[in-house]
This record gives sequence, C-alpha cells and structure tokens, in this order.
Amino acid sequence: MTLDPVIRLRLSTMMFLEFFVWGAWFVTLGTYLASDLGASGSQIALAFLTQSLGAILAPFIVGLIADRFFAAQRILGVLHLFSAVMLFLAGRQDDFGAFFVFSLLAMISFMPTLALANSISFRRMQSPERQFPSVRVFGTIGWIVAGLLIGWLGWETGGLLANTFVMAAIGSALLGVYAFTLPHTPPEQTDGPTTVRDILGLDALALLKTRSYLVFFIASILICIPLAFYYNFTNLYLNEIGVQRAAALQSLGQVSEALFLLIMPLMLKRLGIKKTLLLGMIAWALRYTLFAFGDAGSLLWIVVIGLLLHGICYDCFFVAGQIYTDRFAPAKVRSAAQGLISLATYGVGLLIGSLISGPIVDAFIAADGTHEWRAIWLIPAGLAVLVTLFFATLFKEKEAPEPAAVQS
Repeated sequence: MTLDPVIRLRLSTMMFLEFFVWGAWFVTLGTYLASDLGASGSQIALAFLTQSLGAILAPFIVGLIADRFFAAQRILGVLHLFSAVMLFLAGRQDDFGAFFVFSLLAMISFMPTLALANSISFRRMQSPERQFPSVRVFGTIGWIVAGLLIGWLGWETGGLLANTFVMAAIGSALLGVYAFTLPHTPPEQTDGPTTVRDILGLDALALLKTRSYLVFFIASILICIPLAFYYNFTNLYLNEIGVQRAAALQSLGQVSEALFLLIMPLMLKRLGIKKTLLLGMIAWALRYTLFAFGDAGSLLWIVVIGLLLHGICYDCFFVAGQIYTDRFAPAKVRSAAQGLISLATYGVGLLIGSLISGPIVDAFIAADGTHEWRAIWLIPAGLAVLVTLFFATLFKEKEAPEPAAVQS
C-alpha cells in the first residue's frame, strides 16, 4: 500500500519546514544568549525550559481547541504565523527578561504544532506504521539544512546569531501560509465532550500499575534530566572549545538519527525492547564522557563520535519507547499513553533537567570566563549511568504482551 505521491510531497514539505523552524534557532540558542545577551548558565537553562512549558501546555491547546473546534491545518497555520512574529521579536531584544517572554510565547505556540503535523499526516495515510517514517525523515532533513545554513553563513563565528531568529521566523511564516493549503483535516467526531481527563491522558495512568511499565515511565523522566545538558549547552561547548561551524557539525547527530530510524525495526527484532532501550541509555553516558575528554584539536574525532551517538541515544530510547508504549497499552488508551509519555519526557523530565543543568554549568566557570567542560559533562554521564543501572535491574520485558507488528 503506497501513499499518493502528491500527498507525500505535500506532507514531506510540511515536515521539512516544521523542523527547519525548530532547528534554525534552538540549536544555537545557548551560544546566542551567552555571547549577545551575556546570559548566565541558569538563564540559558531557563530559556530552554520554554520547550518543556510548551510541551506541558500543548495537550490543552491541541485537545481543547484543535481536536474539538477547528480543522488541524488551520490551527497549524495560525500557530505558526503567531510563532513567526514572536521569534522575530525575540531576536530583537537586548535583555534576557524581554527575550524570555517572547521565546516562551513562541514555544507555547510551536510545541502543539508537532502533534498537529503528525495528526495531519496520519489522517492521510492508510498504513501510518509503514508510510509515516519516510515522511517524518524530511523533518530531520529540515533540521540538518538549518544547521548547515548557519555554519555556511558563518553566523556563529561572525557574532550574527540574531539572524537565526529571522531565518526561523521566515520559515515559520512560510509554513503558516502553506498550512492553509494542506488537505482539509476536520476535528475527529467524538461521543460527548472532551474532558480534562481525556486531554491529559489520565486513563493511561492505569498502565503504571504494572511494574515494568512503571520502571520504564520513571526511567523516561530520569534520562531526560541529563538530556537537558545536551540540548542546552552542546553548541556553547563546541564554540567555547574552538570548533568551527559548530551548528553544522551538530547536524551529524540528525544524520545519525535518520539512519538509525530506518534500521529501528530490525534492531527491535534482533535485540528486543529491553536491550534496545539499554543501548540508548548506555550511548547517553558514553556521549557525555566523550565530550568530557574531547577537544577541537587532535581529539576532535572523539567529539564527532559523541555527536554521532545522538541517533542511538534518541532512536533507541525515544522511538523504541514509543513503540513499547504502543505495544503495551490497550488499543483504547494508546493515544493517551503516547501523550502521557511525551508529557513526562519533554515536559517533566526536560523541565527538571533545565532547572538543575544551569546552576551546575554556572558552578564550573574558569578564571578566563570559559567553562570547565570536563567536570560539567561527567555529571550528566554519571546520571545516565545511574538511570541505566536502575532500568537494567528493575525492568522485566516478559511482563509486556507479545509484540505486534513493529511500528515507528
């Protein structure tokens, strides 16, 4: 069963722009704040926390507004047009307080569009488990292109990172207009009113009564605490140690993500859920250790390996975790379960990680004003090891039902 080529092209374009917008400003955000606004580590972490706040509020926006009253493509367009204005204004601020307000508004409007883009895609597919990955991969390509453009234009070394907000705003405005041309995706017909319990996926909490899923759920929150260090400070780290075109180099992580996404079904078949999840966690700890001992000179290859591990870190935990949740949850609560795990990871886990990573980075400032990155990176490496041991000891894969067809 194949997807209509025209529909595939239109959905792929949507995904490309969706993640181009995100990658255009979020990757280099820490470096921009430190260099242009003189922000501290705590302030940088606070800025990245806007992603978590957006993720927490997203179910309300999608569940209360988009799913009930408006066609998905229209609310996608409105949110992106609003986000475009907020991104443009954020890049024109001279103090952190004003910047935080506009970036928060941008993220509150952007994070719900991730679910809306998926919804628009799924509604046009007869076999999402087979057809969606080849469309979603264009989102990863969009993120890569954004990083390559920043590197090619020399905005990091030239002190011109404010331009990234203009680029992101243009991309968001383009998608905002383009969204209104997408296939009509009206609200799903439901029996009775949508409740707060439905929106938050509280019916899926019953899954936590099973020990293994509870262990997985807790591990998902905990592993996102060290993940915040990667999202918040990798670009600043690369620029401080003297890596040229850092944003472009970071795109290697998304290349790796795309490749591992394609082989994920095979990995799950050969390794099973537990070993795949553990592989992702171990890669997390290894990545931070490599960052701790790498440099921009003869040991740059170590840093590059650490960046390439992003595909294993992300796909072997997040994607495999989504598949595990889909297998484990009864059909009637699968959507709610996916929403709950997203809220736990991108919301709660990254929020905690952002709150603790900033003060830790501030505690390791050298005399010359740079950071003692070895000491910093070994902390999330240690946290990842502890989470790995917790999961390896307590998770029992045999409690899960027999797997159905592998989905991604």
